[in-house]
Amino acid sequence: MDIKKLKPTSVWKNFSRLNAVPRPSKKEERVISFMLEFGNGLGLETFSDEIGNVIIRKPATKGMEDKKMITLQSHLDMVHQKNADTVFDFETQGIEMYVDGDWVKANGTTLGADNGMGVAAIMALLESDDIQHPALEALFTIDEETGMTGAFELKAGVLKGEILLNLDTEEDDEIDIGCAGGIDVTATRTYNEKEGAHGDAGLEITVKGLKGGHSGMDIHKGLGNANKIMNRLLFLGLEYNVRISSLNGGSLRNAIPRESVCKLNIGRKHTDKFLKKIQELSEAIKTELRVQEPDLQVALKVMKPAKKVMGLGAQEKLVKAVYAAHNGVYAMSSAIDGLVETSNNIAIVKVGKGEISIGCLTRSSVDTAKLDLANSLRSAFEISGFKVEFSGAYPGWNPNPHSEILTVAKNTYLNLFKEEPRVVACHAGLECGILGQNYPEVDMVSFGPTILGAHSPDERVSISSVQKFWSLLLEILKHTN
Repeated sequence: MDIKKLKPTSVWKNFSRLNAVPRPSKKEERVISFMLEFGNGLGLETFSDEIGNVIIRKPATKGMEDKKMITLQSHLDMVHQKNADTVFDFETQGIEMYVDGDWVKANGTTLGADNGMGVAAIMALLESDDIQHPALEALFTIDEETGMTGAFELKAGVLKGEILLNLDTEEDDEIDIGCAGGIDVTATRTYNEKEGAHGDAGLEITVKGLKGGHSGMDIHKGLGNANKIMNRLLFLGLEYNVRISSLNGGSLRNAIPRESVCKLNIGRKHTDKFLKKIQELSEAIKTELRVQEPDLQVALKVMKPAKKVMGLGAQEKLVKAVYAAHNGVYAMSSAIDGLVETSNNIAIVKVGKGEISIGCLTRSSVDTAKLDLANSLRSAFEISGFKVEFSGAYPGWNPNPHSEILTVAKNTYLNLFKEEPRVVACHAGLECGILGQNYPEVDMVSFGPTILGAHSPDERVSISSVQKFWSLLLEILKHTN
C-alpha cells in the first residue's frame, strides 16, 4: 500500500517527503534546506538560527487571534541503525518503507518515526488551509539524538510562543510532563600490541540477533546488551589465554547494542576445549534471555590468526572493567511508580591498533543520582588504567502537575477517547528540560503516536495511533486559552 494514501493523508504525505531526505545527526544540512524551502514555499515567516534550528511561524486562523501563540516542537535528525546484512547508505538514500497490518516499518533500517512523525504533523498544520488554530510557531531542532545541540544552542528571545507542545513521545495514551537528564561517559586507554604467537589459531566470535532499542525507553525491559554478552565470553577466554586482536560492539550511545564482533587468537592446544566451553556458556546465556531475546545468536568462525594482538595485562583490565561497569537499570523512582530513575547503557566498545574506547550513556531524573552512577563507572574504568571523560550533560525536565496546558490536554483526551490519559515522566531525554532553561515561563507538555523499537531496525509506528495522535493535536489547538 502507498504510504501517502494512509490517513491522515496530510501527515503521511509529509512523512514520506521527509523520509526521502537523508538526515543523520550532525549531518542535517540537507534536511535544514528542505525545511527552509518548505516554509518559504508556503509564504510563511521562515528562518534558521546560528546552529541550524529552523523556525516557521503561521498566523492564527480567523476567530483564534486572541489565543496564546503555541510553539510546536520536534527534531529533524534520526537515529541511523541497520541490520548487518542490510545494504544501505544513510547519507545518500531515503528510508524504504512498507505497510504491515497496522504498522509502518522500514526495510532493515530504522524508520525515522522518532521524531519524523512529529515533524510531519507540524508540516501538515503549517500547510493546511482548513484547520482551526491559534498563531503557530514551529521549532525544528537539530542533533537531538547525539547531543541535543539544537536545543542547547537555541538563544533566549527567539521563540514567541507561550505554550510548547513537544511531539516526541512514543505511547499514544501518555502525556509526558517530565524526563530524565543524561551524561556521556567515555573511557579510553592505549595498549601495546604484541606479535601473535606462532602456531596460534584464529577465531571470530559474533554476538547478533538482539532486538536493541532505545537506551532510555527500553532499558527496563531486560534486553540483551551485545557488549556485556561478548564480555562474558571474553572473561571465560581469560582462562584459556585468548588474545584479542580487535573488538567492535555497538555504534550509538542512545541505542542498546545489538551486535558485537571480536577477532582473537588462541593456542591450538586450548582451541577445542575453549570452543566447547564457549558453546556451553552461549547456550546458558540464550536460556537466560530466551524470553527477551529469542533470536540471540553467538556465531563462531575459525579464521587466519591475527599478526597483532593485545597484551594479556591490558586485555585482563579491559574485560574486568567492562564486567564491573554497571549496565541497565540502576534505581527506580521513589516518586513515580514504575519509572526508571537512573540507568546506564554500555553502548560502544571498540578495540584495535593499540587503542580502546568505551562509550556509555548514563541517564537519571535526579541530577545527583546521575553523577553518582557516572562516578561509579569512572571508578570501575580508572582502576583499570582508563582515562575517563564526562561530556554532553543535559538536564532533566521537572514535572509540573499543575500546568494549564496539561489540564487542557487531559480534558481533551478524556472528551475524545472517553478515558483518562496516563500522565507520566519518561526515562528518555526530551528537549523540554533544556528549552525550559532559556524559556522558564513557557508551559509545556509532550505527546505522540505509538512507536515501538525506536533506535533499532525494528522501529515501527502504528497507523491507527497516528490517527489518534492527530485528532488529539487538532483538538488541543482548538481549546487552548
